[in-house]
Amino acid sequence: MTNLKAFALGLGLSLLSIPVHAQAPRAQAQHVPDAGRGEQLAKRWCAGCHLVAPGQQRTMEAPPFETVARSQTYTPQSLAFFLLDPHPKMPNMSLTRAEASDLAAYIVSLRK
Repeated sequence: MTNLKAFALGLGLSLLSIPVHAQAPRAQAQHVPDAGRGEQLAKRWCAGCHLVAPGQQRTMEAPPFETVARSQTYTPQSLAFFLLDPHPKMPNMSLTRAEASDLAAYIVSLRK
């Protein structure tokens, strides 16, 4: 066997020994909804129409978030899904899934 063939064979064998897990895709971190971030989003995006915090003055006919929170029809998941594609009277805020779940967590935290 020539030196070149021996080198190529050695190189090929060493490449085969590279761990397969080094090329495995990384698992995405699961988002944990954060009501604090949701409150910040509510104050920035929603306060023009909804009462989003105690003491705020009502501005329109949109329901206060406390009323939405008490509704038994919404779960945190269904509310987040709704926020991703809101009704026509609401502006399309183009929320990410994480932002929608944060906002839903804040609204649900207002349940009394």
